[in-house]
Amino acid sequence: MAAENKPHSTNGNNGSKNKKRKQRYLPYNKSVKKGSYPLHPGVQGFFLTCDGGRERQATHEAINVIDTFYEELVDGDGLGKKCATAPSKPVNKITKFSDSDSSSDDDEGDDGKSEQHEEEDANNEHKKSEEDDTSAKKPRLETVESKCEDVVCDKTEEKSTEVASKCENVVCDKTEEKSIDKLIEAEIKELGDRSKRRFVSLDSGCNGCVFVQMPKRDGGPGPAEIVQYMMTSAASTRKHMSRFILRVLPVEVTCYASEEEISKTIKPLIAQYFPAEAPNSLKFAVLYEARANTGIDRMKIINTVAKSVPEPHKVDLNNPDKTIIVQICKTLCMIGVVEKYKELSKYNLRQLTSPKP
Repeated sequence: MAAENKPHSTNGNNGSKNKKRKQRYLPYNKSVKKGSYPLHPGVQGFFLTCDGGRERQATHEAINVIDTFYEELVDGDGLGKKCATAPSKPVNKITKFSDSDSSSDDDEGDDGKSEQHEEEDANNEHKKSEEDDTSAKKPRLETVESKCEDVVCDKTEEKSTEVASKCENVVCDKTEEKSIDKLIEAEIKELGDRSKRRFVSLDSGCNGCVFVQMPKRDGGPGPAEIVQYMMTSAASTRKHMSRFILRVLPVEVTCYASEEEISKTIKPLIAQYFPAEAPNSLKFAVLYEARANTGIDRMKIINTVAKSVPEPHKVDLNNPDKTIIVQICKTLCMIGVVEKYKELSKYNLRQLTSPKP
């Protein structure tokens, strides 16, 4: 009876089984990693929408597509230029050949006396040449010996120069190999360093949304120019470019989603696109979209953006010249200015590249 009332002792094997069961709930028996590079204020780039669950594929696709259009914009000036030097045409020259019969015909009118004088002159020249040969044998031998010595010297000098040139080539090849290895190592380091990359992906924090950062650099096209060129080329060519990307919008200003922060950060952008001393007034519209944030009043944000535009420019929701796009993801606000927003299918690549009905 005493043995039955004793509590059952737990073995070490049972504890290990419980640990294994807990590990099965994690994917691939590993802890879930969060985005190490989240979206933060003060950056510029591109805000893209994609199909839900395809964020990783869309980021790789977006970086490749944006990079191709960036290179086309940078190198587009040299494509239209024609070669300055035209291929030279072959010059046609007429060559005349003299026949042997024609030369004999011209000499038929000569007298026989001239032939006799020629024979006598030839005999006299033959005698003189025999006398000169005997006297010129000794100096000729001396010149031949000197020439042989010069040839031997020239051969030795050529060999020495060839050996020296080969040694120099070997040394140069070794230095070039070393320099190439160093260049490859430097390129690998640059690829690993995110600060030196042209385009970098950041975690937007929302499903179906992708953000590609473009570092701020002096000179070169900005996000608005790249997106505008991308959409116009897609609309003209109707060429399929992407599989997962839906909309591509430029982001020129990012800040926290509050009225005070938006009014401060939007001032340089408004001064760039809507100057107060412009000769012609522009029509604009404000587009507002929010994701994973319900604590902000929509109309307050639209009014703050519209009031920041100076007076000569007017609001026109039907036919605006430029559209100010305000995208909010969680606690961050992204702002950009585009042209022909409705005409270009709201900057949707899938609709622009789809065949016409």
